[in-house]
Amino acid sequence: VSGGDSSHIEDQLRNVQHVEATKAAFAALLATGSLVTWGHPCRGGDSSEVRDQLRSIKEVKAIHGGFAASLVDGSSVTWGLFKTWQRISATRLAFASILPDGSVATVGDPAAGGDSSEVVDQLKNVHQVQATDGAFAAILSDASVVSWGNPSLGGNSSQVRDQLIGVQQLQATRGAFAAQLADGSVVTWGDPDDGGDSSHVQAQLVRVQSVMATDHAFAALLADGSVVTWGDPVSGGDSSHIEDQLRNVQHVEATKAAFAALLATGSLVTWGHPCRGGDSSEVRDQLRSIKEVKAIHGGFAASLVDGSSVTWGLFKTWQRISATRLAFASILPDGSVATVGDPAAGGDSSEVVDQLKNVHQVQATDGAFAAILSDASVVSWGNPSLGGNSSQVRDQLIGVQQLQATRGAFAAQLADGSVVTWGDPDDGGDSSHVQAQLVRVQSVMATDHAFAALLADGSVVTWGDPVSGGDSS
Repeated sequence: VSGGDSSHIEDQLRNVQHVEATKAAFAALLATGSLVTWGHPCRGGDSSEVRDQLRSIKEVKAIHGGFAASLVDGSSVTWGLFKTWQRISATRLAFASILPDGSVATVGDPAAGGDSSEVVDQLKNVHQVQATDGAFAAILSDASVVSWGNPSLGGNSSQVRDQLIGVQQLQATRGAFAAQLADGSVVTWGDPDDGGDSSHVQAQLVRVQSVMATDHAFAALLADGSVVTWGDPVSGGDSSHIEDQLRNVQHVEATKAAFAALLATGSLVTWGHPCRGGDSSEVRDQLRSIKEVKAIHGGFAASLVDGSSVTWGLFKTWQRISATRLAFASILPDGSVATVGDPAAGGDSSEVVDQLKNVHQVQATDGAFAAILSDASVVSWGNPSLGGNSSQVRDQLIGVQQLQATRGAFAAQLADGSVVTWGDPDDGGDSSHVQAQLVRVQSVMATDHAFAALLADGSVVTWGDPVSGGDSS
């Protein structure tokens, strides 16, 4: 009952990286980023209610009567005695949740924010909770801030309390907080080495639009398109050497130790730790006409307007990359596929990893991937509504030559000249009304929401959203 018998899940306990224990249950974190639990159901041994969420897990902690898993996308999942918790933030050793009544519940190491008893009377009508490694800070409905936990890591904001008025957003490094105020200024506190001291740039922090954070530094995007940085120089806290390049910045992204600024020209400026994405010199010539940049794990990935992607940082060796809105997939030299990003958008391929061998092509919708294998079959994963589930057409996906994708659906061109579609019907996932016409197909093209097939006789068949070209009648 307390976890002493794991025989029923013995076959699942492979490549275990770490095991956590509550008073009556165990949780095993696997190398795939998934989790196996056993023991007393009420103490965390039963994770079936949250199984679909337990993907791409970064860390799992046993807290009192249950478990809490931190995911790579920054979200958390809990089960056990406190399974009803939502809107969870985490320090290294504690968790905090905004409850439905606007109060905050905390569990874990008191020195790391797990004990909020000293400020519990102030924690009413809480809108946001942010966390460093050892402290929490909460924005209240009156736009003030309450903090608790390790004072050295931001748990004591008493010295700046009078300045914390009209707080709109909180950001955090591992040791400091930055509050963006309604008047466009920024207030910081916590470890000075982690950005808790912004006094040397305070005069520049005016008309701030947004603040981003690495593990040890902050970057503020101003209304004039410039960027102000402070904190650990190695982690991006010093941008003085590229200050003249940081003009007309549209957006700033951050990894754990580097920043990337997307300019209005479609080019990019990076700084910070070279191995974490701060050095993009090897791909500089490719970084043109950028549509979007995303921080994924230890590096950056840029989506270009021509549909291609460029990556650098810890996974700079990735090639042949496809991207959904929130995830990336790469065909590796051995023919397997590596994925990173939001599990719900295809960033977790663990359920199909055994099938992803000898992959020839990967295509992507907004939330799912589909891969053609060497045997001309197809494997898909990600959001089922956007093409991540091809089980209903699996028997038809034989002899697949090419894949095309709209934002919500896939179209597979077969060797016999026919086409198989799946995904969002409004985006072309349902071709049943033109199926009889889809013979001797030479090629298929896609807009965001519609497909067009060129036939051997020179005619064209279209389907999907009429406004996006799906009706050529």
